[in-house]
Amino acid sequence: MLLKAKITFFLTSILVLILLPQLGYSHGMSDAEKQLIIDGGNLHYIWIGATHMLSGYDHLLFVFGIIFFLTRFKDIVKYITAFTLGHSVTLIFATFNAIQINYFLIDAIIALSVCYIAFVNLGGFKKQLNINPPNMLMMITGFGLIHGLGLSTRLQQLPLSEDHLLMNIISFNLGIEIGQIAALTVMLIIISAFRKSHAFVTFSRITNVFLILAGGYLFLMQMHGYAHTSHPEEFMIEQPTHSSEITDITTQTEWRDSITLTLPARGDKEYKLQLEKGATLEYRWETDGAALFFDFHGEPEDDDSGFFKSYKKGTESLSSSSLTTPFTGTHGWYWKNNTPSPVTLTLKTKGEYQRLGLDRSLDQFEAEMGDNL
Repeated sequence: MLLKAKITFFLTSILVLILLPQLGYSHGMSDAEKQLIIDGGNLHYIWIGATHMLSGYDHLLFVFGIIFFLTRFKDIVKYITAFTLGHSVTLIFATFNAIQINYFLIDAIIALSVCYIAFVNLGGFKKQLNINPPNMLMMITGFGLIHGLGLSTRLQQLPLSEDHLLMNIISFNLGIEIGQIAALTVMLIIISAFRKSHAFVTFSRITNVFLILAGGYLFLMQMHGYAHTSHPEEFMIEQPTHSSEITDITTQTEWRDSITLTLPARGDKEYKLQLEKGATLEYRWETDGAALFFDFHGEPEDDDSGFFKSYKKGTESLSSSSLTTPFTGTHGWYWKNNTPSPVTLTLKTKGEYQRLGLDRSLDQFEAEMGDNL
């Protein structure tokens, strides 16, 4: 008995060491996955949804907590269906209507949902608070709605196309459910194997304590990120490969040019400047409120391969930086408006450059991304 408990504790500790460094990035998508989304196609969306769920550790930990003490197949179906309906409703509705919420804040709440389900499993309401826990089915449905907002917010960071938008979202959600079923199957096998062991009581206690610690760790990480997004001008979604090339603007600047652009609903625009190698460009752009997906990048002169270097990208309503160009060529911004309303953007620039103005279309930019992601 003691030996089995020690083995269980050792295996759980290894699991903690493996998962914790990755928890803070539970919704991240690789460049290859982004390219599949851009290429379109419902089968690609299904594949991305499935792999995204299988790497979404906060969602998986929550599902693991839900089924931990369920022994009847009927109960498992009931609670997992409630969670599935919850996150499906908000994923589809929020993405289709371009409702975006700070993903750090949403992920922080999702982390607390992991802590909550583990606290219930440990009998915390009875033992610590001396009260009965709230209706579990209602709580799981409510947490499902929040998890769906997290999935939607991350999905909307991508430059989604207006064409067949609803079917693409549904396909992505179908992939989410396929990934969830696959993960659920493995979880049930593991829990069933331990349930037959005398060490199950110890295993359950250690595992649910781990869920609370993991949820707390993820909550602190996400709140740290949320604190940075409270001051967008000081926050960069993606740091450049060479830190010497681009830096944030934190002081008042007398701008050389001020350009106002209007992006149509679900539309895109690109603005380019010509700079020599080693030239310095300072810029600041800001929308009238809505966040835009953007990519600040440059293309070398006389390069017909389609190569471009991305300096900074993300989804923001404001961005300000300084760039020392690594090569002679065009440098500028691509913006994608994923909202259902037009967005006005004001771009201010200063430096040694020649204005080229509005450039290529969405199809041309996506073709370049396909060659470089």
